[in-house]
Amino acid sequence: MSLSKFIEMYFDGSSLGNPGRAGCGCVLMVDQEEVWSESYFVGENETNNKAEYTGLIKALEEIERRFQKGPGRVIIKGDSLLVIRQMQGNYAVKSNNLKALYHAAKEIESRIRERNIDLYFLHVPRSENSRADELSRLCVIQKSINNPVKTLSTNA
Repeated sequence: MSLSKFIEMYFDGSSLGNPGRAGCGCVLMVDQEEVWSESYFVGENETNNKAEYTGLIKALEEIERRFQKGPGRVIIKGDSLLVIRQMQGNYAVKSNNLKALYHAAKEIESRIRERNIDLYFLHVPRSENSRADELSRLCVIQKSINNPVKTLSTNA
């Protein structure tokens, strides 16, 4: 896939209770068209923040898989102010439960940046993240624990 196009990756996480049954979703948009999305079950007794970070990590993994070299840029959008600000370096990661997830996300980010691909983290209101939100809730409702719930997968 060409990085000369306008590329956005949305992510979200949700939990039914906090902690509770949790899931996450990711949506890849190219030139404002959805080309890939996926929903994952995170666990039975997980926090919303863990679900959010898991969504971000799954999104970063997909970016890493699809885009082998730059130059280019990807805008990563999420409605979790905490996760976005931590990835931007504006908030410290104080929770021991999130530190490993944060470091995993930063490691993937670093590998992507080594390919001359710029990543921009942007906080968006929930209303602009509705598709990823829908996906994050899908697997929570379906209680799928063994495999990701695939909703759309293309080779765009």
